[in-house]
Amino acid sequence: MSPTDRRGGGRTAIELSVEYKRLNTFFADYTRNISKGGTFIRTDRPLDIGTEFVFALTIRGLPEPLRLRGSVKWVVRPIDASPASPAGMGIEFMYASEEERRRTETIVEQLMANELGEQLAGRLLGKKIEPLA
Repeated sequence: MSPTDRRGGGRTAIELSVEYKRLNTFFADYTRNISKGGTFIRTDRPLDIGTEFVFALTIRGLPEPLRLRGSVKWVVRPIDASPASPAGMGIEFMYASEEERRRTETIVEQLMANELGEQLAGRLLGKKIEPLA
């Protein structure tokens, strides 16, 4: 199964700074794309499939990083990487509550509107989207 086949929902190529910690080691990488259900983190040190971890996305326009919990669903090891499929890991967002899910989805929708424009993001998501202020 290719990374494209594993995705759920419309994705937008957005590079965001992402920081996370695993076994007392801090990592600072970047996203390659994002959707309402997850993100792809470009890294030469992907975590193992099934690993759950907390990470922070730095988003322009938000006063603080967006802290999320995620689970590694698939990886591209450096040895298997290519220009079209860089090394990294596909992350599925995990939510503690329905309120957290709605809040995160709203922020992602606004990011998509900022990156793609309101009309294109609206078509991709099937609804009218307002960009981040």
